[in-house]
Amino acid sequence: MISVVLATFNEEKNIDRCLSSVKDWVDEIVIVDGSSTDKTVDIAKSYNAKITVTTNKPIFHINKQMALDLASYKLVLQLDADEVVDDELKEFILELNNQLQKQPNKVKESAWWIKRKNNFLGHWLKKGGQYPDPVIRLLIKGKARLPSRSVHEQMEVDGSVGWAEGHLLHFSNPTIGDYLRKMKNYTSLEADKYLLENRGLSFFFAINYIILKPIITFLLLFVRHKGFMDGFYGFLFALLSSWHFPIIFYKILTRQK
Repeated sequence: MISVVLATFNEEKNIDRCLSSVKDWVDEIVIVDGSSTDKTVDIAKSYNAKITVTTNKPIFHINKQMALDLASYKLVLQLDADEVVDDELKEFILELNNQLQKQPNKVKESAWWIKRKNNFLGHWLKKGGQYPDPVIRLLIKGKARLPSRSVHEQMEVDGSVGWAEGHLLHFSNPTIGDYLRKMKNYTSLEADKYLLENRGLSFFFAINYIILKPIITFLLLFVRHKGFMDGFYGFLFALLSSWHFPIIFYKILTRQK
């Protein structure tokens, strides 16, 4: 038996595509919605999803963990609304579920890494650190959890972690506007985290965030991780990624009391 769990907030552009990729072969869809103001919940209801509405937390992993806790079945797939399960991953999960039903003692893993293909402005990034972009999303219920302390954290797992076959297709940034909206949220969270830790601003910190980190990030993504092989899209992704640090510094500077 398979549970698919999601946390959502204003995902009406994505949720239908996501749920369509799992609706015919999973046993339940569990959604924790952060009080969406668009049609996300209405679309989810059309898939007979079990929906819990709560507040939209700054650390979105809190709602993701809530969804994990609400899953009814042993095998759990955690998705983001902008992700799609490909056919190879679907077959892997179905075979794993079958094995858990018939020969559970032969399944030694507690969770599984899944590779992701990231779509940036309509282009599948093959380099720049964006592939295979593994995430732990398939798990035995109760064997993995989200610490819910930061934006890009991985699950903590009790036991061994295997590798799933197939991919999640990640439509994370279809437009520049989507990228900038997410960058605004991420940089605000990082600035707030820094301020909560009561660390002071130094000259070295300023140089690091305004000059060193942006240059190093761009060179890592575009040169070392061969983002140049993705052409213009690889260049733009590396450039935008490097901008995070001066923006974080600016927000820390302007939010100090």
